[in-house]
Amino acid sequence: MRNYQEELKERISEERAAIELIKITSDLSFEKSIELIIFRNQLIDQRSSEILNLHEYAKKFVQKPINIRETLAIAKTISESDLPPSKIDIGKMTFEWINENKNYVDIKSFVADKLHFVKKESTNFTPKDVVLYGFGRIGRLLARELMTQEGKGEQLRLRVIVLRNNDDQNIIKRASLLRTDSVHGKFPGTVVADLENKALIINGQSVKLIKVSNPDEVDYTTYGIDNALLIDNTGAYRDKEALGRHLQSKGVSKVLLTAPGNGVPNIVFGANHLEYDLGSYNIFSAASCTTNAITPILQVVNNNLGIKKGHIETIHAYTNDQNLVDNMHKKERRGRSAALNMVITNTGAGKAVVKVIPDLEGKLTANAVRVPTPNGSLAILNLTLDKTTSVEVMNNIMKNAALEGSLVEQINYSISNELVSTDIVGNNAPSVYDSPATIVSKDGNNIVLYVWYDNEYGYSRQVMRLAKYIAEVRRPTNY
Repeated sequence: MRNYQEELKERISEERAAIELIKITSDLSFEKSIELIIFRNQLIDQRSSEILNLHEYAKKFVQKPINIRETLAIAKTISESDLPPSKIDIGKMTFEWINENKNYVDIKSFVADKLHFVKKESTNFTPKDVVLYGFGRIGRLLARELMTQEGKGEQLRLRVIVLRNNDDQNIIKRASLLRTDSVHGKFPGTVVADLENKALIINGQSVKLIKVSNPDEVDYTTYGIDNALLIDNTGAYRDKEALGRHLQSKGVSKVLLTAPGNGVPNIVFGANHLEYDLGSYNIFSAASCTTNAITPILQVVNNNLGIKKGHIETIHAYTNDQNLVDNMHKKERRGRSAALNMVITNTGAGKAVVKVIPDLEGKLTANAVRVPTPNGSLAILNLTLDKTTSVEVMNNIMKNAALEGSLVEQINYSISNELVSTDIVGNNAPSVYDSPATIVSKDGNNIVLYVWYDNEYGYSRQVMRLAKYIAEVRRPTNY
């Protein structure tokens, strides 16, 4: 058994390795536009203690002795390699190295073999300018992500934010709201209000704030913008005709709605994005946060076990649409105090899922309960299956989907027995599968699954993934 001094020495050694990994991660991001992650968890802007905690999660998740020195060795080799812009999961690579190292001369040959496809995939794409139309809860999170992920500016570049008012006081307030957030904390960067030029200077980059009354009246080319992706997060325009007004403005070529849309492709990235030819559409919807949470799970269950019927109940954080205190509201029950009541309301997620998984047509019902929490939601899926299963089989199916396949970015597999809603805040996956909570009936025909989701940040990350796909600036990935 090691003594205290030996344990302290080991911990200091691990901290130093984590600090070195942080530097390599930052250098790769800013110098080569290569993003390192560990089992889909971000490494950029993380503290050394958080890096080490991610390694502990990785050990439990894949049940292999992954350690910081091995991931650091992988990262060093990547940094010395001639690779184009890409996104690389060094957790997955370390897992593979542990299993396969006997097949390679050294770690350099291993990395070269595993990442040979990166060089084959074309990364000669043109960076895409982005217009954020609206600057509410989702808009501000998207702004944070766009600036945090900017790197060398070779993917998405935030250029303009459209507001209803851009006077000096409004700009100062918008800067403050971006800088600090009661739920998501401080923005890990700098935000300066540039009143003279009606802009926000975010991490040294100037982003114009313009006042617009109608979506078809703007000439974005006057701001040096052309062929831009406009992300509408106002919720004011929901159908093809209304959203099409954005395309009448000069400088906009694609539109992405951060809400369910009518008459346009509703896409849950990872689940059905490949079903649409990008050249045939210029308006897209990222569906809703709940649809993005439940669709990946339902798709995995339906593909493996078949779904006869089911009911989905979402326990959803309250939103800005509700009243803080009792007052008039156009919708039933939503007028009652959001901070004091559980409120039964409707959700279109059940119908929206069918747009992504047509096989579930007529098989699902859905409802929602808004609860007194500002963020962090839970979907309860009660499903009757075509094939019988068990808790172990069900969880293994979902674990495999979180490790391999097309939904690894969408499904986070939780092994914690202590998971609660605040733990979900900041999770970048739209679906957090609560494996210890899985229930299967004695006959194996009925299951109850619990799926957590950060209805703001987790959804915003899905919007970002879809935005990069639409803009055709997705980097090659190794998962």
